[in-house]
Amino acid sequence: MVMKTPTICSILFAFLVLFSCSWTVSSDGQQDFLQCLSLQSKDHTSISNIIYTPENSSYSSILNFSIQNLRFASETTPKPLVIITPVNEYQIQPVIYCAKENGMQIRIRSGGHDLEGLSNTSEEPFFILDLVNLREINIDVEKKTAWVQAGARLGELYYRIAEKSRTLGFPSGVCPTVGAGGHISGGGFGTLFRKYGLAADNVIDSRIIDVNGRILDRKSMGEDLFWAIRGGGGASFGVILAWKLQLVDVPEKVTLFTISRTVEQNATNIVHRWQYIAHKFDKDLLVVVYIRRVNSSQDGRRTIQASFQSLFLGGVDRLLPLMHQSFPDLGLKREDCTEMSWIESNLYIYGLPVEPLDVLLNRTQANKRYVKEKSDYVQKPISKNGLEGIWKRFFEEEAEEAQLVFNPYGGRMDEISESAIPFPHRAGNLYKINYAVYWDEEEASERYINWIRRLYSYMAPYVTKFPRATYVNYRDLDIGVNNKGNTSYAQASIWGLKYFKNNFNKLVHVKTKVDPSNFFRNEQSIPPLYSMWTKNGK
Repeated sequence: MVMKTPTICSILFAFLVLFSCSWTVSSDGQQDFLQCLSLQSKDHTSISNIIYTPENSSYSSILNFSIQNLRFASETTPKPLVIITPVNEYQIQPVIYCAKENGMQIRIRSGGHDLEGLSNTSEEPFFILDLVNLREINIDVEKKTAWVQAGARLGELYYRIAEKSRTLGFPSGVCPTVGAGGHISGGGFGTLFRKYGLAADNVIDSRIIDVNGRILDRKSMGEDLFWAIRGGGGASFGVILAWKLQLVDVPEKVTLFTISRTVEQNATNIVHRWQYIAHKFDKDLLVVVYIRRVNSSQDGRRTIQASFQSLFLGGVDRLLPLMHQSFPDLGLKREDCTEMSWIESNLYIYGLPVEPLDVLLNRTQANKRYVKEKSDYVQKPISKNGLEGIWKRFFEEEAEEAQLVFNPYGGRMDEISESAIPFPHRAGNLYKINYAVYWDEEEASERYINWIRRLYSYMAPYVTKFPRATYVNYRDLDIGVNNKGNTSYAQASIWGLKYFKNNFNKLVHVKTKVDPSNFFRNEQSIPPLYSMWTKNGK
């Protein structure tokens, strides 16, 4: 990108803008950064309207709007020196240029769901590039494709698809407030993954701004970079602007059920059996298990409940014979089942009423809480004794609102190569575990985080080893972090191999090629193979 030499008039105008907006700065770097933005932007008035500092009255509301986890909304959480909310992609180019010139660290936020807050905070002086206004979605029903900008939420994407067609869908997550940019760049699990794979498996083009400020598509970025951003985490390589998605076929009616069993109702045996068969089900059938602690309906005492929730891509008449043959232990009956459209199923699975559909357009979670999550992969069924050890830990005080989710593998996930995209967790897995614990008081955070760490430690004998694999979209800094500056391959591989297995090596080589100075970095970003990083990232 060629930066024009500013005129005397533009420099004077910039200082007037800075003064009129009360851009009080806390360091020379911040002041220089803001001045640079004004000088490098073609439309000075426009750039001033998308910049927020702590002295702006809207700063707190803009900051907190997309913070979905209260762990990163406390007064002690490090805050950005500046928040920038571009309304078009060309406003991002001078941001990158000026950040490099002034040694400012960038945090890129599309939906704010990063479970360790890496899109919202940093231990180094930083600014947030918030893509909340980049939310355009264009659906082509005839070609079965969609362009979705990075700041659009998944709920918005599903709603816009349903406006055009009730027989098209997309295989990504069920949480409607997750941003498309980060979700897809990490892989993107959803209820259609046994049929169609991950969200990233269904990306056919992308737009990204690289470290040099160039706007690239698949052709101009090259296949290596295009490979890396589909599952390797886009924030390591540039700013994801938009994805071109291959939409998938869904039937007019799908069938859902939720059947819950407590340990007194044989839940342990049913879950144990589920481990052997769920990955072998027809591709159209997904049966997920949720583990929670509940109060018994009989005497009110605490017990463990396993809820089996299903999405079947077809009608109930086809589902019942499949379930009776494959999983008779569950005892599914016709009255347990509900037929609805695929778009309605997203609301049902997320726990919302299926009408009105426009609730999918809500951009923030209704009830934000403190949360810590982890993940694992299981390749051999856990014994009944092992499952009972999990139940025991759910009787501890901190587990009152904890949850485990078992997502079965098989189907399309067994057919895609581990190296097709950076996401490597394919054939050989029976299911993925998501651990989550929720709480409501900041001062209790240590207790709840320690509880989930103890559970995670207990699970070590039952999950994958060498490495103990985990999913990058369930970000977990417990497994390792980078240094603030230079990070060796050996140090980064501690966490990198767990997320990406052997694909980590290729990701490092792509990073070395496209961002050798390590400008795009965070606590778990892909490092370059050799370090050229300096204070100002030059």
